[in-house]
Amino acid sequence: MKKGNINVSVENIFPLIKKFLYSDHEIFLRELISNATDATLKLKHIANIGNEKIKVGEPKIEVKIDKKGKKLHIIDQGIGMTADEIEKYINEVAFSGAEEFLEKYKDTAKDSGIIGHFGLGFYSAFMVAKKVEIISKSYKNKTAAHWTCDGSPNYTLDKGTKKDRGTEIILHIDKDSKEFLEDNKISDLLVKYNKFMPIPIKFGTKEENLPLDENAKEGEKPKTKTVDNIINNPNPAWTKQPKDLKDEDYKSFYRELYPMQFEEPLFNIHLNVDYPFNLTGILYFPKLTNDINIQKDKIQLYQNQVFVTDNVEGIVPEFLTLLRGVIDSPDIPLNVSRSYLQADGAVKKISAYITRKVADKLSSLFKSNREEFEKKWNDIKLVIEYGMLSEEKFFEKSEKFALYPTVDEKFFTYEELFNKIKARQTDKDDKLIILYASDKQAQHSYIENAKNKGYEVLLLDSPIVSHLIQKLESSKEKIQFARVDSDHIDNLIDKNENKVSKLDDNQKKDLEELVKSIIADDKYVIKLESMDSKENPFIITNPEFMRRMKEMQQTGGGGMFGAGNMPDMFNLVINTNSDLISEIVNTKTKKKQERLINQSLDLAKLSHGLLKGEDLTNFIKRSFEIIK
Repeated sequence: MKKGNINVSVENIFPLIKKFLYSDHEIFLRELISNATDATLKLKHIANIGNEKIKVGEPKIEVKIDKKGKKLHIIDQGIGMTADEIEKYINEVAFSGAEEFLEKYKDTAKDSGIIGHFGLGFYSAFMVAKKVEIISKSYKNKTAAHWTCDGSPNYTLDKGTKKDRGTEIILHIDKDSKEFLEDNKISDLLVKYNKFMPIPIKFGTKEENLPLDENAKEGEKPKTKTVDNIINNPNPAWTKQPKDLKDEDYKSFYRELYPMQFEEPLFNIHLNVDYPFNLTGILYFPKLTNDINIQKDKIQLYQNQVFVTDNVEGIVPEFLTLLRGVIDSPDIPLNVSRSYLQADGAVKKISAYITRKVADKLSSLFKSNREEFEKKWNDIKLVIEYGMLSEEKFFEKSEKFALYPTVDEKFFTYEELFNKIKARQTDKDDKLIILYASDKQAQHSYIENAKNKGYEVLLLDSPIVSHLIQKLESSKEKIQFARVDSDHIDNLIDKNENKVSKLDDNQKKDLEELVKSIIADDKYVIKLESMDSKENPFIITNPEFMRRMKEMQQTGGGGMFGAGNMPDMFNLVINTNSDLISEIVNTKTKKKQERLINQSLDLAKLSHGLLKGEDLTNFIKRSFEIIK
C-alpha cells in the first residue's frame, strides 16, 4: 500500500477552484458521468485507429445506489487507469489527462467526440461525499488500482481486485447530502444533465413485455423479461445529418425534449457547422403568445451532449430565446459567466451564425410557400419583430419575409405596402402615413371610419409595436405610422381645409367655452374641426407622441420618465358639421345642452374604452332616462 499527500499547492489548485467551485452541489453527478463518458470515448478512439487490439463491445455507464451502505457508485467500461495514472491525473490536480491524451493522438482525435477535462471534475464529488474511492483497471491489462481519500490532502493507493476494464467511483455520501441516495433524485439529475450523453447510462432495471406466442390464448398476458433501464438517448437528432432525418424525426425529438408540450412546433432549423467553430443543434419555432417573459429559457445548451444550462442569453441572440430546442458546441466552456460570454470571440461568431441561419430559413419558407407562411405569421411574428428591433443584421434581412397584416387579414411586405399607400395618398410634406390598429375590437369604429375613406389599416398588436414602428420610421424614408385612433388622423381622414363649417367663428368660440365649462377636465384638449362625415359629433383621439412614450415605458423604454409618470392626455375633436353639434349650439336650455354634451362625450369615451367606474354608472342611468 502507498500513502501520500495529494499535490494541491497554490499553483495547481487554482484551476480547480476556477472551474469547479460550484454553488450547486448536484453538478457533481454531471462531472462524474462526463468523466466516465470521456474514458469510454477514449477507449473507442484508440480501438478505431487500430494501433492496439481492443475488444470494446457495447460499453455503458452504470449508476447504482447502495442505501444500506450509504454509497453511490458510478461505473464505466472505459479506458481505465493504472496506479501511476491515478497518481498523475487525480493526485496531481494541475495536470489534465485530456490534454495529454489529445496531444498524443492529436492527428486522429479531432472528430472523436472526446469531452476533455478528464480528471479535473472528479473533486466535485467531495461536495457531497465524506469519502471517495476509485477502483480502476486500465485497458493495458495492468494490475488494478484502489485509491481512497477522505476529503483531506491525505490518500491511500493500493492494488485493486477489479477484473474488468474500466473505473468505478464510490461516493460515501455525507449525512448532509443524503438526498443523493434517493432513486428519484438521482434519476431526475441523470435526465436533466445526461439525457443525451453519447454512451448508454444504466440506472436500475425494468420489466419489458416479450412478444406473444402465436398460439397464445385470447386475453393471455405477455411474458416479461428484466432489462437494463437506459435513461438516456445516446444518438439524439441533432447529432445526425439533416439528410438522414424526416419531418417526423424532428417532431419526435421535440416531444422528447418537451414531453408536456402538446402542440406541435411550426417548423425547425437544423444547425450544423464545423468551421470557424463547431456547432450543432435544432431550433424549433413554437406557437407564441404575446407574453415575452413566459416564452423564454426553453433552449437547452449542451457541450458534447452534456447539459450545461437553459439560460442561453449571450450565446443565442436575445430575440431567439423565445424559440425552443438544443444547441451543442464544444467551443463554449461548461462553466462561464455571462460577462465572459459577451466578451468571447467564438461566442459572438456563434450568435451571428445562428441569427443568419434563422433569417435564411424564414426567407426560404416565405419564398417556397407564401400562403402557408402567412397562416403561421401570427404565431411567429413576435420573434421576427423582436429580432427586427434588436439585431441590425436581422432587420436588414427581414425585408425578404417580414409581413404587415391588415385588419382584413391581407398581408403585405414592406415594399408592397409602401407602393400601395404611395399610389393612394399624397401629402404636402411628402410623408406617407401608415395607419394601424392595435386592438381590432376596441378600435372598431375608428377602423371603419378609415376604411370608409378607402384607407388600408394594418393590425399591429404585439407588445413591442411602439418600439418597432419607431425603428421603422427612423430606418425608412418618408413614412410615418399613426394609430387609427391617434390625432394624426384628424388631418389625414376627416379634416378638409376647403370645407365650409356650419358654424361661424362666434358660434365656434361659444361652443368651445361651453364644452370646457361642462367637461372641466384638463386631460382633454378640445379641437374644433370641419369634417366631411356628419355622423360623429365627438371623437376622442390620442396624442401619438404621448401614447407611444407610455407604451414604450411599459415595455422597457421611454427614457428618463418612469412607467407611471407620463400623464394621460387626449384630444376631444368636435365635428362642427355634425347635426347634433348644431342642435347643441342652437338649444336655448342650458340643462339640455349639458345633457347632450355629457351623453356625446360618454359615447366617445365608450368608443375609446375610457368609460369606467362612476362615469359608466352615470352614463347608464342617463341613457335610461333619455329612453323614458
